Amino acid sequence: FLTVQNDTGVGGLNCVTVSETGSLVAGGTGDSSVWLWDNQNGSTSSLAGHSGPVYAIDLSPCTRYLLSGSEDGTVRLWSVHPTLRTALVAFRGHNYPVWSCQFSALGYYFASGSHDRTARVWCTERVAPLRVLAGHLADVDCVRWHPNCNYLATGSSDRTCRLWDVRTGDCVRVLSSLGNSVQSIDFCPLGRSIAVADADGAIQIIDIAEGRTLQTFRGHSGCVWSLAYSRETGNVLASGGADGSVQIWAKVGKANGEDPIVCYRTKKTPVQLVKFTPKNLLLAVGSFRG
Repeated sequence: FLTVQNDTGVGGLNCVTVSETGSLVAGGTGDSSVWLWDNQNGSTSSLAGHSGPVYAIDLSPCTRYLLSGSEDGTVRLWSVHPTLRTALVAFRGHNYPVWSCQFSALGYYFASGSHDRTARVWCTERVAPLRVLAGHLADVDCVRWHPNCNYLATGSSDRTCRLWDVRTGDCVRVLSSLGNSVQSIDFCPLGRSIAVADADGAIQIIDIAEGRTLQTFRGHSGCVWSLAYSRETGNVLASGGADGSVQIWAKVGKANGEDPIVCYRTKKTPVQLVKFTPKNLLLAVGSFRG
């Protein structure tokens, strides 16, 4: 478990991401900066460029580039190579704050979700969006790529999760049996189901083809901020949230497994990210304010 000291002097940690191996941690803060923590040599550096708090962040699969989304409505691409850490491009298109962004597995496509009720699909080689995905009735709070990179899932404050065909820009599924605003989503590695967590702490496992709920997990007492399936078959789901706990759910998608097999609780550290490494080591990150 990685704990970040949430210093009020830098406006607080709003979002965080970790590289595949856990060697690099990046976070966005309320003072509009992006911070990098290198766990290999213990160095710390910051990147400046946004004009508002940073609410979204993600590292590319190769770990050489970083995306950040801000209240200023821009998504910025950064080089985070140890010898060149600088801003590369500012992608402008959203009219309001950007709440979420994620690289696709291919690396050069990425998506963003915003307060302007749209999600946008971008390419690192162009400054204009390739697709504008409109249809939600409220903020798009989270975006997640399907494992085959042909589809994008979006979660919204309108209590729905939508699945989009990024090749055409069409909405192909609307999952609406959700109790509150959608705060985090994740596809199983096989791409057949999706985990959706809301602000009430409920997690639903939904079959994508049929649109029906397979399981509902109710172990968290607060908003669930992050979900992560284990690699390969995705038999294990991890969740972390505002209640300061990391919960592990087993036999995902089967008839049983309604209760977490284990629950790890922190003293007073909300969990902002859970992630499995390629070797299925679970990483969790939270911000502590003493």
